[in-house]
Amino acid sequence: DAAARIAAAERARAEADRLRAAADAQNGDAATRVAGAEATAAEQTRLADSARAQVALLTRQIESLRAEIARLVTALELEEAQGRDRDAQISLLGQRLNAALAARVEELQRYRSDFFGRLRQVLGERPEVRIVGDRFVFQGEVLFAPASAELSDAGRQQVRDLARVLLEVTPQIPREIAWVVRVDGHADRTPIRSARFASNWELAAARSIAVAQLLIAEGLPANRVAATSFGDTQPIDDGEGAGAYARNRRIEVRLTDR
Repeated sequence: DAAARIAAAERARAEADRLRAAADAQNGDAATRVAGAEATAAEQTRLADSARAQVALLTRQIESLRAEIARLVTALELEEAQGRDRDAQISLLGQRLNAALAARVEELQRYRSDFFGRLRQVLGERPEVRIVGDRFVFQGEVLFAPASAELSDAGRQQVRDLARVLLEVTPQIPREIAWVVRVDGHADRTPIRSARFASNWELAAARSIAVAQLLIAEGLPANRVAATSFGDTQPIDDGEGAGAYARNRRIEVRLTDR
């Protein structure tokens, strides 16, 4: 009996040791799980703090961007308002400039009409000297011999009469009007064969220059006289024959603006 009790006691002690060992193991596992949970909680806390910091930074950046956008919108609206004011001022200045130009053109037109009227009185009514629109037209034969750029005696007198009228009229034109007497040379389309002139354009140019030089010699300021050539490019009579060609050979004088 004693041996049986001893054996039972040892079995009980062994079972108690086993249970204690199992309890210790469970306690160790629990401690490990607790430590892991604490570490996980700490990491989550750290991540949450970092996320909050990033959110706060982004919030500040968004607020800064909104403020910058609001500033740009205000600046753009101000610039647009100023642009509208500038456009209105430019439009007003344009209207004033157009009105001033129209007034000057009208004023020059008045002196041009006076010039034409006086010139008609001086030169008389002649079929070879006439007013066409805003220009005075001399047929080429009135001033020059055929294929020549030398003014004839009668032609020089005609140009002197023209200069006299211009010298009477132009001093009355206000200084601010940029007027000029333009002498245009025109030829017919018959090819010219001359040792001096290679083309009708050169002949027409030489004739306009001869008239312009005599006007300057008679007293017109050189900066108020211009000589141009159109050759045979602007006929006033598209017909064939001597009459049409004669009408196209001409000198046109304009009192115009620069």
